[in-house]
Amino acid sequence: MLQRRLFLSILPGLALTRPAAAATSGFDAFLDGVRTDARKAGVSPATLQRALTGLRPNDRVLELDRKQPEGALSWEDYRDRIVSQTRVENGRRHYGESRTLLAAIGTRYRVDPRVIVAIWGMETNFGANTGGFGVIEALATLAWDGRRSSYFRTELIAALKVLDGGHIAPARMKGSWAGAMGQPQFMPTNFERLAVDFDGDGRRDIWDSRADALASIGNYLARNGWRGDEPWGQAVLAPPGFDGERAETDAKRPLRDWSRMGFRRIDGGALPGSEIETSLILPRNGTTQVFLCHHNFRVIRRYNPPVNYALAVGLLSDRFG
Repeated sequence: MLQRRLFLSILPGLALTRPAAAATSGFDAFLDGVRTDARKAGVSPATLQRALTGLRPNDRVLELDRKQPEGALSWEDYRDRIVSQTRVENGRRHYGESRTLLAAIGTRYRVDPRVIVAIWGMETNFGANTGGFGVIEALATLAWDGRRSSYFRTELIAALKVLDGGHIAPARMKGSWAGAMGQPQFMPTNFERLAVDFDGDGRRDIWDSRADALASIGNYLARNGWRGDEPWGQAVLAPPGFDGERAETDAKRPLRDWSRMGFRRIDGGALPGSEIETSLILPRNGTTQVFLCHHNFRVIRRYNPPVNYALAVGLLSDRFG
């Protein structure tokens, strides 16, 4: 689902190819520089030989990187597509199959296991679609391309360190065209900081170990400030005369204040008189729904920034209870 969303500038109309001889020469020189940087970062010569020998730019990666978006779905269409009955049923099945594991992860990281499963479902359809691009090839292509070379060069060095650490075999190190890896779709620098070895086998295997993949999502949320005793938020009914164009979406107020302003539960009941910090959230390209969300909603957005993504994660997680 997710390519670890990189909100990067897109330059339409650029040629996707260079003269073959110049491209080959330039890419080889680029790889020589990568080898120098990687050795300074502690990557072994053997890993560099195995990972970089014979590497060439991938034109499909460049094409996908430069492809213009074709318009955004409305919130309602996106919600109905993402929070589908099929995904809900699959999520419930996976939740049930991994209940003991998820309970252990929830206890260690104090993160709602339902949210972990929802992110897993959003990112890779519960591990079924982790991407088919070689991570080293994709990152090398994007780093060489030059438009965001510093960012992707850093990710490439981090990916080589992942290989050097023995966490995954080179042939199995697959991911998105942008280099997002494994079931949680971590970029390599996030892997370095946040991936965990939850099954205790000495490797942080977010590709094939469900325990490591789900615990890494939990650790990501925990390290970004998840509050274990708070919900993410809820859909609400707005008061009569509510004008979304003039709504205070930047305001953070106690939930009781929103209740006093006339907001109600989706079933029409009164909101609790709680002190929990709450913000009004309007979906992007939405027409009808309004949400009141809390700190943990912002934590979900640190995993993946789009508002509609975070709302869909919250709604999915509620259906897994």
